[in-house]
Amino acid sequence: MDAIDRHILSILQEDASLSIADIAAQVGLSQTPCWKRIQRLEASGVLQGRVALLSPEKLGLGLSVYVSIVAGEHSDAWLDRFTGAVAAMPEVVEFYRMAGDVDYMLRVVVADMVAFDEFYKRLIAVAPLRNVVSRFAMERIKATTALPLETAPPIAFPRARRVAEEAVAG
Repeated sequence: MDAIDRHILSILQEDASLSIADIAAQVGLSQTPCWKRIQRLEASGVLQGRVALLSPEKLGLGLSVYVSIVAGEHSDAWLDRFTGAVAAMPEVVEFYRMAGDVDYMLRVVVADMVAFDEFYKRLIAVAPLRNVVSRFAMERIKATTALPLETAPPIAFPRARRVAEEAVAG
């Protein structure tokens, strides 16, 4: 991945609705090579998808809750049951297995405290849990889906495929 690929990714992180022509103009390529680079980034899994970002507040989903969980046990059966059930809960927008004194961290988005209480009751019924702590966000100061590309290490694509693609595009 070179500087042009990173520039393309940076542009897409800011506005994935731009046309290939607009992206190509911003990175100094013609449309076909730019499109091929985007296709390569998608095929390699670097570019996982393109989505619309919604305003939770304008949709009536203004309460963000960070829930830390200490597991009740650590068996494979417990893990399968717990992770499957929690991942399927639509209020859970992020779900991580953690290192340290907490086993799992969730980011939950709901309308209000009543909705969170309903979610909480479903959560604790899924599987035995040792400890659940909820922290309520009072104000969103920064929220972004953009990754810090300027600090990412270099990534190499297979050279033969890249050379062939650029020869076709050239």
